[in-house]
Amino acid sequence: MDYQGKQVVIIGLGLTGLSCLDYFLSQGVTPKIVDTRKKPVGIDKLPPEIEVHVGSLNAQWLLEADLLVVSPGVAISTPEIKAAIDKGIEVVGDVELFCREVNQAKANIIAITGSNGKSTVTTLVGKMASSARIKTAVGGNIGLPVLSFLEDKYDLYVLELSSFQLETTSSLQAKSATILNISEDHLDRYSKNLDKYVEAKQRIYQNATVCIYHEGDIYTHPRHAKPDAKFIEFGEKGCAYRLDKIEGELWLIVENEPLIRCSEIKMTGRHNYLNALAAVALALSAGISKSVCIDTLKHFNGLPHRFQLVNEAHGIKWINDSKATNVGSVVAALDGLEISGTMHLLMGGDSKSANLMPLAPILRQNNKKVYCFGTDGELIHAISPENSNYYYTMEEAMFAARKNAKEGDWIILSPACASTDQFDNYEQRGRVFTEVSYKLA
Repeated sequence: MDYQGKQVVIIGLGLTGLSCLDYFLSQGVTPKIVDTRKKPVGIDKLPPEIEVHVGSLNAQWLLEADLLVVSPGVAISTPEIKAAIDKGIEVVGDVELFCREVNQAKANIIAITGSNGKSTVTTLVGKMASSARIKTAVGGNIGLPVLSFLEDKYDLYVLELSSFQLETTSSLQAKSATILNISEDHLDRYSKNLDKYVEAKQRIYQNATVCIYHEGDIYTHPRHAKPDAKFIEFGEKGCAYRLDKIEGELWLIVENEPLIRCSEIKMTGRHNYLNALAAVALALSAGISKSVCIDTLKHFNGLPHRFQLVNEAHGIKWINDSKATNVGSVVAALDGLEISGTMHLLMGGDSKSANLMPLAPILRQNNKKVYCFGTDGELIHAISPENSNYYYTMEEAMFAARKNAKEGDWIILSPACASTDQFDNYEQRGRVFTEVSYKLA
């Protein structure tokens, strides 16, 4: 793409903003940068010739621009950006810039989104592709910013894409694409309108050759696919990619044939078995063999902070599911989970304006005790006051859970909320949970 002579403004620094800056400088274009933070991450890495405005959005710069490149953390509904859009100024993100380049190279892209499980599926597909000796780049919403991949030539790009990234992307032409699931998340960004969130996710299917979706989740069914696209369903009912029992054992059924026993997969839980089905469908669409898929599933341990066993002592298991930052993730992880003892659930943080009531059937079960904490912990406590208590911090909640836990019990951090009220991110929350679990064990 030719950006020569255009006035480009990058909104938001950090790793993504810096990758955009490097990209334009390589194109012979010197952009301006704005960031609402007074000391944004990466400002010390800027060349001296770059004009920077910090502390607010510079409305004049935005309205004078030919192209705005917006980082995912900045809402395009922000008044200054909305005014630029109304004026006809083009607004894109780094993924759009990347797609324009790789479309010219006719490279293959596997695109993955969803409310939950997308990092697991993205990583799993990347490992399958690498095991098949395909030169693969894995990134997007995890790992490296996508523009950094342009420095080398890859045969396959496996991209995790958030709704924020998809909002500013129109040139994605995925070989295969999936929405794994949809539950209420980031509704603070979407004015509490679930359909706006769903529509952002649905953009992943627009130019996809193969659309892969969850048959039991209507929000994942493609709305804007190409007329000649191929459709693949995965789920638990009569689709070709499904979970099914054979002689009492749960199997992954792929293309109506048994692929692997779920007991042979290192990841646990029905939600992860569904993730495995989606990953296999994506991998097969890229020409990866079933044997490679099977071998990868047998050795993949899952990702940190995703229903991860981090400690076991005195017959008590400590499970770090800090990545469960929304209601749907908690429901998916705990639905159908059976243990001999009691589940002590640690829940709370910033709910991001989500409806927490779908948690009620889980919280009110007899084998659950709930320890609520953080900004919206009291809202969770109110759902099942007879079965829960409120504590200000997660550490206080953990101390109470350990005091009550007995052999055969599980203490599970599955917060259903973002972490930013008390932690830097969900990773830090998970690390603190793990560290404190050893002190209390």
